[in-house]
Amino acid sequence: MIKNDEYYMKEAIKEAKKAYLIDEVPIGCVIVYQDKIIARAHNEREKRESALAHAEILAISKACKKLNSWRLEDSIMYITLEPCCMCSGAIIQSRIKKVIYGAYDYRFGAHKSITYLFDVKFNHQVDIKGGFMEEECGKLITDFFKELRMKKSCNS
Repeated sequence: MIKNDEYYMKEAIKEAKKAYLIDEVPIGCVIVYQDKIIARAHNEREKRESALAHAEILAISKACKKLNSWRLEDSIMYITLEPCCMCSGAIIQSRIKKVIYGAYDYRFGAHKSITYLFDVKFNHQVDIKGGFMEEECGKLITDFFKELRMKKSCNS
């Protein structure tokens, strides 16, 4: 059974919800190879106390282990938020074929929002599409930060 982009983005959203439950910024990611999810991850920066523990970086690491290769050439990544510069670089370096993401990130986004990293003529070009299921993906982040601000104001 061939699954569609909506199916895989919903799986990324499930990952984002896992992050939300542990007070991490709710960003989720899945990597698909030959119509199968080979890696899934969510933000774990607070848990791991690491600036590198973005959902995309963790998922890329898992996918590389799964395929026994740093090259993820025929893989598709689904992310709930536009990737930052660090994650965009890792996506390009890992040779991921295609990226589909949900909400735009107007603070750190490296596809369209802040910079256009994917437009640079590197030796590998990624097919990238933003704004897919944007409302649902964006709501998770908006709700998370709204709740965080309420918690902080109650603790003041």
